[in-house]
Parts: sequence; C-alpha cells; structure tokens
Amino acid sequence: ASCVTMGISMKSPSHFIGNSPIAQALRRLISTIANSAATVLITGESGTGKELLARSLHEQSDRLGGSFVPINCSAIPKELLESELFGHRKGSFTGAVADRIGRFELAHGGTIFLDEIGDMSLDMQVKLLRVLQERVIDPVGSTRQIPIDVRVIAATHRDLETEIQAGRFREDLYYRLNVLPVVTPPLRERPQDIPELLNFYAAHYKAPHSHAIRFNPAFLDALTNYAWPGNVRELTNLMDRFSTLYAGQELDIRSIPPSLLPKGLVPVQESMLLQMGPCVSQDMT
Repeated sequence: ASCVTMGISMKSPSHFIGNSPIAQALRRLISTIANSAATVLITGESGTGKELLARSLHEQSDRLGGSFVPINCSAIPKELLESELFGHRKGSFTGAVADRIGRFELAHGGTIFLDEIGDMSLDMQVKLLRVLQERVIDPVGSTRQIPIDVRVIAATHRDLETEIQAGRFREDLYYRLNVLPVVTPPLRERPQDIPELLNFYAAHYKAPHSHAIRFNPAFLDALTNYAWPGNVRELTNLMDRFSTLYAGQELDIRSIPPSLLPKGLVPVQESMLLQMGPCVSQDMT
C-alpha cells in the first residue's frame, strides 16, 4: 500500500500511514477541514502524531505558502511564554536586549501550532483568548497592537473537560479552540497499519548502501499484536534502534537481547523460546 508524503521525500509523512478504516477516515477529515479558517483542537495520547496531523492540515490548505510555526507550551517557562508567543520590545524586561518577533507574528499568513495547550497557565489562557477573539497581539513592552492573520491549531494529550472541572483550564477558551475537534487514534486501535508503518520506517532509517531491516513472520506477528503504549513514537524509536544495530538483516525475536525489546514483548520472546528453542544470535553491525 502506498502512503502520501510531503513533496516527494519519504522522510516526513504528512498523512497517517496505513489503510485501516481509522486511517482512511482521518485522511478524509483532514482533506475536508484543511481550508477552513476555523480553529482546530487535536486531542490524543502522546506519540499518536498530533503535530504530524497539524502539519498535514497546513500543507493541504491555501496557507501552504505561509509558515507553519509550532510551539510546545509545556516546554517554555510560563514567565517567558508571553514573549515567545507575542514578542517583546527592547528594554521591556531584564534581558530584553533587542526587539523579538513572537511566534504569532512569524505565523502571519500561515499556521501556528500550539502543542500541549492543556499545560498553559490560566493567566496566559486569558491573553490567548483575547488574541483569538480580536485577532491582534500586544508585544510585551509595546504600545502598538499588531493585527494577525493566522490559522490556529492547538493540541493536548489532556482531557480538557476534566481540566475545566478541576479549574485548570478556562471553559471559554476551550469552546473557542474546540471548533473543529480531531482525535488522533492510538496505534493499538489500528493494528492492521503496523506492518506498513514498520516497512516505512525501516526504509527511512536504513543505513546508506544497505537494505532495510526485515522481520521474520513470528516477529512481525508479535509486533502487530503488541499494544504500543508509546504509539507511533515508540515504533519509530524501535525501528531506529534496530536499523542501527542490525542493518540490512532479517530479525528473529528470539535472537534479540531482552534489554533491546519493549518490556511488553519480553514475555512473548520467552514464550517463543520455550516453544521453538533458541536461534543463532543476530550480529550487531
């Protein structure tokens, strides 16, 4: 099965890989809402591809000529987040030695992706709500408002309705963000896509002048039935590991050191060793 990728490169798939009904429905939804100016709220477990989906929305929209500007709201100290989002003027606070353009202004004409919006402090939520309502920003230390033309996509792994009940997230901001809700499915809900994902990332991580790694049928079956608690992020990390250590080889789960397997696959390995006996150890490259 084929997958659509950004441009002609395999390196950054802009769609969910796979042909499961869930993956196909998600691709149709992205195509439907891509050109809307409405705010999108993406929810889902960590590692399910929320930023990938946001990039896909941007790249299928008429804002493709503009910038896609991501920012992780949980990775920036709350005292710096306002400056990061809206910019600041020289001398507006200690350490502001020059003017700084904020992420919203950088995304003018394009898309801003506010990742982990559920971790944003309440005072910043108020300021973001005003920006969404009025479509202007106030750089820190400036007396002049700056109008912006930005498509806003937000994402979180948190249940925002629960956060609202706990008093940690503003209800009015939630409804302003949740105009077009999209849920990224966990990998365990689309197991039929796992072989295609494994093939894609095996090709992606293969060493130069080497073949992609492969899995024998028993190992492929074990990977397909594994629950993948870390979702696609866990799968890509595992493929990077195996492609580095066992370049070009066909892998047998019995020959992999348990320390290199996800913990959930170790009991499967032990069961196979009891049933089939050991096999020759894989040679690390």
